[in-house]
Amino acid sequence: MKAKIQNKIEEFLKNGFAKSKNSDYTGAIQDFTRVLEIKPDYAKAYYFRGNVRIKLSDYSGAILDYTKAIELDHEYAEAYNNRGIANANLSAYTLAIQDFNRAIEISPTYVEAYIGRGLAKYNLSDYSAAIQDLNKAIKINPGDGEAYNKRGCVKEELLDYSGAIIDYSTAIMINPNDAEAYHNRGNAKAKLSDFKGAIKDCNKAIEINPDDAEAYHSRGNIETELSNYRAAINDFTKAVEINQKFTDAYYARGIAKANLGDFRGAIQDFDTAIATNPEYAKAYHNRGNVKTQLLDFRGAVQDFNKSIEINPYDAAAYYNRGNGKTKLSDYKGAVQDYTKAIDINPKFAAAYYNRGNDKAKLLDFKGAVQDYTKVVELNPQDAQAYNNCAGAKIKLNDFAGAIQDIDKAIQINPNDEVAYTRRGSAKSKLTNYIGAIQDFTKAIEINPTFTEAYSNRAAAKGNLKDFPGAIQDYTKAIEINPDLAGAYAERGVAKYFFGDKTGACFDWRKAAALGYSKANDLLKQYCK
Repeated sequence: MKAKIQNKIEEFLKNGFAKSKNSDYTGAIQDFTRVLEIKPDYAKAYYFRGNVRIKLSDYSGAILDYTKAIELDHEYAEAYNNRGIANANLSAYTLAIQDFNRAIEISPTYVEAYIGRGLAKYNLSDYSAAIQDLNKAIKINPGDGEAYNKRGCVKEELLDYSGAIIDYSTAIMINPNDAEAYHNRGNAKAKLSDFKGAIKDCNKAIEINPDDAEAYHSRGNIETELSNYRAAINDFTKAVEINQKFTDAYYARGIAKANLGDFRGAIQDFDTAIATNPEYAKAYHNRGNVKTQLLDFRGAVQDFNKSIEINPYDAAAYYNRGNGKTKLSDYKGAVQDYTKAIDINPKFAAAYYNRGNDKAKLLDFKGAVQDYTKVVELNPQDAQAYNNCAGAKIKLNDFAGAIQDIDKAIQINPNDEVAYTRRGSAKSKLTNYIGAIQDFTKAIEINPTFTEAYSNRAAAKGNLKDFPGAIQDYTKAIEINPDLAGAYAERGVAKYFFGDKTGACFDWRKAAALGYSKANDLLKQYCK
């Protein structure tokens, strides 16, 4: 009778192993359960059933089976090890480490337990301890490719990309068909900007395992780094075909589409990423960026709001929301956002710059000067910051300080017509008309169609009583832009002082027709 029962047990075990091998996991569980119905105290049957449950990602069920096996056999190292793996898959890393500890205590040369414990420590960011466990696994079995592979992952977290590549290469030497090692090595090479080598490794990983969605995703990221956006899109598309819930692949494809100017397509991908993971802050953030490109500033601000709600420490999200508010003329709100971005990242030069711009729009020129000054402290080669700072100083009547700033701006960029024109305006305010004319002339040399420089040079000439020269410059400005009402009005003034009252009245009538209200006063006073 016992022999018959034993034969039945062996038959169910054999069938269970065969079904598991053929991926009939439900059938395998049924067979191992039949064994336990016959022999409820058979620890190995619980262990075998737990292994099948892991293949079905039923980690909680697996833990129950391994726990039962351990209750029946307190020295069952494999059951402790596999329960540790199940706990790790449920992110219960501390419990997992306890299980791996016990497995190692029972079997001090248990390589898989050292690897498992190392990975659990890695997931707890205890990288040094993780390396120690993986070193131990390699010392026990130098031919274990998985240990090298996992140690490479830990080294990447420690930014030791060269060391990681050495470990991945060793794993590949041990097993030339280790797709994961090729994939990981490709990622590490990309971190070192060896994009050609990275793509080659990803190609090999895909060749070995054509259904590896992660490898397509990684290769797509590398193509994005190389600005090969169409190739990247093809890879991300393949990744989501393999895994329709691959959130990061939808997100990455959205980024690539945005870089190609396909903003509508990008939004669709960000929408899908958000639908899959409603807490995906980066997807909201970049959807906001794309909406900004489409001039949907209100929609953009709403997305930045959501991104910040999920991740309140993202300085770039506050900065971009500030940009959106600026576009909506909400300058106070924008200043608040730029300030928050600066609080998070005190070296955020662009945030200081934009805050300075919006403070100027709010007529807080002193605050604008402070912000532009901070920009040039962080980036002494920012010519535009010097230029804008000069503009704010002019508003504060600090003409000498403005000239000093523009001197620096021109030193950095000698071909900026706006800088020369602004310096000329500051010199005019200091009655240095000759110096002003020189600057306006330089601006015109750089840009012969810059009407502001002609008009300002004309004003400076007028202050030097060179009325023919002033008239000539105003005329040139009007030739370039016939709708310059102010130029007509000022040319009229120059003509009047030059003795051409008829020409003056003609110009003032033209200025008034273009909506220049002060021209009406001139007409009433001088053209009766």
